[in-house]
Amino acid sequence: MSTLDTKTAAPAAPAATGRIPRGRRRDPRGSRTAERVPLGRRLRRDRTLLLMTVPALVLVVVFHYVPILGNVVAFQDYDPYLSTNGVTAMLESPWVGLAQFERVFSDPGFWHAVENTLVLFLLQLVLYFPVPIALALLVNSVLRPGVRAVVQAILYLPHFFSWVLVITVFQQILGGAGIIAQTLRQHGHEGFDLMTDPAVFKFLVTAEGVWKDAGWGVIVFLAALAAVNQDLYEAAAMDGAGRWRRTWHVTLPALRPVIALLLVLRVGDALTVGFEQLLLQRDAVGPGAAEVLDTFVWWTGLRSQDFSYAAAAGLVKGVVGLVLVLSANKTAHLMGEQGVYRK
Repeated sequence: MSTLDTKTAAPAAPAATGRIPRGRRRDPRGSRTAERVPLGRRLRRDRTLLLMTVPALVLVVVFHYVPILGNVVAFQDYDPYLSTNGVTAMLESPWVGLAQFERVFSDPGFWHAVENTLVLFLLQLVLYFPVPIALALLVNSVLRPGVRAVVQAILYLPHFFSWVLVITVFQQILGGAGIIAQTLRQHGHEGFDLMTDPAVFKFLVTAEGVWKDAGWGVIVFLAALAAVNQDLYEAAAMDGAGRWRRTWHVTLPALRPVIALLLVLRVGDALTVGFEQLLLQRDAVGPGAAEVLDTFVWWTGLRSQDFSYAAAAGLVKGVVGLVLVLSANKTAHLMGEQGVYRK
């Protein structure tokens, strides 16, 4: 080998020992290594973000975790008049064990409320859940960004309306003195009043929920569609796939993780189908059609000041909701999706 070749030759690589230098770890996304950042340095680096989360964390602790301690009254014969302080009255109330739960499970009104709740949940799952997906696909197919923004704003606007306003709008359209009934009477036909008909009340509640909250779901699914690689659509079009086949083989698989996540959350909310919405319409159709678990707890527990009974019914609802979330999340894992949390 000449002298020039010797000078320009690359230095010999160090012998591989199979060890990773201290302070470095192998990146799970590839063969590159990344430095291990100490906890103190990470806290100093992210202190601004952590401070921004403190108000939200305080709200969650105060309004969600602290009230959990009040569930102890479900195992007592709680009397708030034993003391001027609610906490002291809780400590002085006699313990009754599982007597309140025995009352709940032997009450026919409780099981009727459970039946209405599950029927409403299944109807909303079948009739409401696919609507935001279909609307997101339609809005995403609009090519002009200006038109898409206007349509998206119109769909999302009812989400900001209160249930009082939503029910008023439906009353003015479908009520006995509504626009449709008056128009029918003016043309010699018999009018109708869907707002007081117990037979169609469950479908009416579902329609109100679709009109009010479908726009929020559209935004979620549009955000998922924005992350889809456009090269996939071009490759599918080059292979001869039409619009429907591109939707089936590219768009829907991209939406599947979001669909699984929202479905798990929806199942966890199965026993909460809208307290304010149903309470406002309960007197119009009667408790036989509008009584759900939340309104049952309100009328039989809080209105009669039987707080222990109401707490027991609410605790049963919470435990069943937790079981439904865990079951739905396990099903999402079996389908290969992440769900609410990883395995």
